[in-house]
Amino acid sequence: MGGYTNFGGAKPGLISWDSDAKSTQLSSAVYKNLCLLSAVFAFSVGLTIGILIPLVYLKTPPRNDTVALETVNASAVIRTIFLNNSYAYKNDSESDKYPTVSFVKSFVPLERSDEDLVENGIFWGKKIERALPEGYKEQKHDVWQDYVKKAVAVKMENGCGRMQNRLVTFQDGLKGCVRYRQNTDQIQGELFSFYLAKILNLPNLAPSAVSIVDLGQPLWRNLRNEIASAQWNSNRPIVLTQFISNLNSANIPAVFKPVERHLNKLDVLNMTRNDEDQIGSFVELAQWSDLIVFDYLTANLDRIVNNLYNYQWNTNIMDAPAHNLAKKADSDLLVFLDNESGLLHGYRLLKKYEIYHSILLDNLCMFRKQTVDVIKRLKTKGDVGVLLRDMFDRLNSDSVKDILPTIPDKSVKILNDRIDRVYNQILKCESVFANT
Repeated sequence: MGGYTNFGGAKPGLISWDSDAKSTQLSSAVYKNLCLLSAVFAFSVGLTIGILIPLVYLKTPPRNDTVALETVNASAVIRTIFLNNSYAYKNDSESDKYPTVSFVKSFVPLERSDEDLVENGIFWGKKIERALPEGYKEQKHDVWQDYVKKAVAVKMENGCGRMQNRLVTFQDGLKGCVRYRQNTDQIQGELFSFYLAKILNLPNLAPSAVSIVDLGQPLWRNLRNEIASAQWNSNRPIVLTQFISNLNSANIPAVFKPVERHLNKLDVLNMTRNDEDQIGSFVELAQWSDLIVFDYLTANLDRIVNNLYNYQWNTNIMDAPAHNLAKKADSDLLVFLDNESGLLHGYRLLKKYEIYHSILLDNLCMFRKQTVDVIKRLKTKGDVGVLLRDMFDRLNSDSVKDILPTIPDKSVKILNDRIDRVYNQILKCESVFANT
């Protein structure tokens, strides 16, 4: 009975059960709607992320590639220091893609008056060649070579650059700069760079000769105390260079300083039309064109490459005077000083510095014709090593050759490769700029 009573008293419970069922049905419907909304939301988010990730990835490199990207960007900035911005250059979208085409589009026929400035599109003209300073040619080198063999030094003092270099005075009052180095390859670099300049007919290097530090020789016998003070060792090779007075610092020309500049026929003609009195500037630029070729061949680290390398830390360094370059105040002759890194030391560091050497050469399309003629002959004959070694043997005594080695085979091979590189640059410039 009690059970029934309990069961019979369960009617209110039946009402409660029906209410729960309705609530459960309602909850189920809401749950289904929420699931549907969640699925739609998840699909939308997933689709959005799926689209955005590739876009972001294409624009933003992976974290591990940051260093590599910075290196690539730095190289790209360096390589464009002188590119795509001649005075006649047009910065339209087409020329951005095809800079060489932009040069061609900008061509203007040479006027008769221009032919004295530019010949055949890539050579400095007769007017510029006539205005160039004479400098130091073969006869002056021969005179100095003979003079050193008989010279007697009476005084030696600090000067002529760093470290153990010295300024010597001879008994007739003439002076010379002595380059003394512990490393023989730096003496070789100085000497064979000088010989290469003679082969190229460059008048910008002071006459030089090799001697041996020997207190028994007339050249040195009066300098015993000074040599001891300088901590020179006996039987060491030195390079003795004629002292040049009245030198001023030489700044980097404006055409080479800013980002994205180069030098070609169009630059020359447009500089002339903007300012007719440009002969002095062109005389300097013609010597710079020789300097760029010479420093590329020798891989000289201690001149303009020094400025380019430090540009990444100091953007004002291109406004500073060029390292180891001077200008004679009385003739505007550029004097190429301190070539000891050429042909040996510089060649060992090409992996690090080649990009800086190439910047200048790749953007040069104005040359002295006599320099181009020698480059083409050296390319055809392939005998630069023979010429350098013959000059070394002919100009130096047996005592010098016993102590100072000739230029190594490895250096000759690299030099020939670099002659090929300059030759190809000339051909490229001819194909774009030469008159037809």
